[in-house]
Amino acid sequence: MNKTGAKCLFEFDKDFKKTIIGTDEAGRGPAAGGVFASAVYFPEISKKIIDELSILNDSKQLSAKKREYLYDIILNETINETVCVEVEDIEKYNILSCSLKAMKLACEGVINRIKNDDILVLVDGNKLIRDFIYPQQYVIKGDGKSASIAAASILAKVTRDRYMQKLDEEYPMYNWKQNAGYLTKQHLDAIDKYGLTPYHRKSFLKKHFEKQLSLF
Repeated sequence: MNKTGAKCLFEFDKDFKKTIIGTDEAGRGPAAGGVFASAVYFPEISKKIIDELSILNDSKQLSAKKREYLYDIILNETINETVCVEVEDIEKYNILSCSLKAMKLACEGVINRIKNDDILVLVDGNKLIRDFIYPQQYVIKGDGKSASIAAASILAKVTRDRYMQKLDEEYPMYNWKQNAGYLTKQHLDAIDKYGLTPYHRKSFLKKHFEKQLSLF
């Protein structure tokens, strides 16, 4: 993503002529760890910011090194909030509800700090935040279109990756620092060998255990 591309992301937000807050989540798919969501508001969009964030893009399209570089800039140059909803709630309510809850809490945290009535929240994906009183619009593949959503995707992804690295220190046999809780073959083999931890989403593993039982 070059500077022209980054500029397009900011122009996408600017075209709404509103105070834009972007929100995105990280960790809907893994079978271990909580789900994270971030919300981001750029109080000032200057040439300096656009230049510093010239590689801004969907976090999944960037290397870990580039995400780490952007993370510090976004954290310091925006009003932002990152929220985690843990495994206990995911198991109780389901992952979609918890992802949207994390987005809601993150957005409310930002809104309470900017005190602006002319707000529009851009939500990555094809779902709106539930029980949310503020104007919102979903943007499909928004992390590649909106600067605010792209920035939120990076904060959520980097924060969750760091969280999984911490959990890996407690449970190194599952290699969460590499797989981030996704069900790689190595992760599944470790589950079969060592069992489940309190950080595993048991509901995500039903098919695996059903398959294992079918072998007997």
